[in-house]
Amino acid sequence: MIENPLDSSIPRAYSAAAVQMNSTADLQANLDQAQDLIAQAVAAGARLVGLPEYFAFLGPESELRERADEIETAGAEFLAGQAKLHSITLLGGALRRPANETRVYNCARLFGPTGEELACYDKLHLFDVDIPDGVRYRESDYTIPGAERAGVSYASSDFGVLGLSICYDLRFPELYRALSGEHGADVIFAPAAFTAFTGAAHWELLIRTRAVENTCYIIAPAQTGVHYGKRESYGHAMIVDPWGETLADAGQEIGFALARVDGERIKAVRARLPALRHRRLT
Repeated sequence: MIENPLDSSIPRAYSAAAVQMNSTADLQANLDQAQDLIAQAVAAGARLVGLPEYFAFLGPESELRERADEIETAGAEFLAGQAKLHSITLLGGALRRPANETRVYNCARLFGPTGEELACYDKLHLFDVDIPDGVRYRESDYTIPGAERAGVSYASSDFGVLGLSICYDLRFPELYRALSGEHGADVIFAPAAFTAFTGAAHWELLIRTRAVENTCYIIAPAQTGVHYGKRESYGHAMIVDPWGETLADAGQEIGFALARVDGERIKAVRARLPALRHRRLT
């Protein structure tokens, strides 16, 4: 446990961007799209930037398996290179495949302004769900769940403590409470490819709830539109503050949500409503 979860570690206010993409099976086109959006976000003042889940590839699962090594290498090199090029801290929803495995880890990788990797998180909760609109998802068919005991991933940075999560994790508050209450996360990333059906019902609700529960900022980059077949994402990349206020929403177009993240705002909210300090464990 941190000694005082009311004390934000953010030294100053800064601008952050949650990028919104429409990734497909075209790896190079996805990287080009991400590169353009990062440049736009940086030009708008962003120093902390997040790309969505599966930013480098969002195509059929069979193709993902076949090209996993190529996608992993290209995605990691891209994130490190772009972070260094723009001197930013950059997160992207990527993948990695262990040796002698046919399945992959769905991961979030965080890189610092010199291109060094600060943290890597393997998604704990896999989306095995039959959506009422008729689409069936079985993420466990091609994805390995992260290890529970080592599942919490965060990094100290110039922008405070940054916690990592991915998409379906939003429905499991224990992960977020561990990041905020035990590790002092000021900002938690939630890169996603939320389905169009569930997104319309729960996306904003879940993001705002996680922000309020943990009195932290949530930066939620998102996928939008149709990717292949019936696979369609909801969009609405968002940044929400510790009081649950939506600061920026990208709608359903390719682009980004840009907002100011302020350590003083976190301190003020945590002083006004010190829920992290009041929590009791049974």
